[in-house]
Amino acid sequence: MTEFCTSRLLLRHWQEGDRAPFAAMGADADVMEHFPSALTREQSDGFIDRVGADLERRGWGLWALEELETGRFVGFTGLNVPGFDAHFTPATEIGWRLRRDAWGRGFASEAARGVLEVAFDDLELPEVVSFTTTANVRSQAVMERVGMRRDPAEDFDHPLIEQGSPHRRHVLYRLRRPGI
Repeated sequence: MTEFCTSRLLLRHWQEGDRAPFAAMGADADVMEHFPSALTREQSDGFIDRVGADLERRGWGLWALEELETGRFVGFTGLNVPGFDAHFTPATEIGWRLRRDAWGRGFASEAARGVLEVAFDDLELPEVVSFTTTANVRSQAVMERVGMRRDPAEDFDHPLIEQGSPHRRHVLYRLRRPGI
């Protein structure tokens, strides 16, 4: 599975032309509101290099999102394996980040539904998780729209975020593969 389409989006490998708009996204205070800090250009490019290599190696991961109608890069959506220990790991998570001017158009939910189909139908994963800060109600709404459910007893302090940070406490959502 290298790339695929939803009705309005192409989920594809990262391209050189994605670097500048992704760096702008990572520097946007609104986009990065629920992260400990904005990304430098070096961090942004490093992220693209890492997730691009994951896609090449595994055939799945965090895909760049391109709006089919315009060909415009609008962010990313995909699957990732969390790189920390928590009560729910090992796991495969679904995540997304979109440009501010792409918000409110249903792109995150549409892309997430497509990624969940890949996760369950193609990869046959038994479960997918997603997590975000307690204050990130936009992402939590996407999680709920795609059928994920939260048990507040599973909320956790993200081990890679320093104690005392307002971004440390996270909510955890889960979705099991249908029929399991």
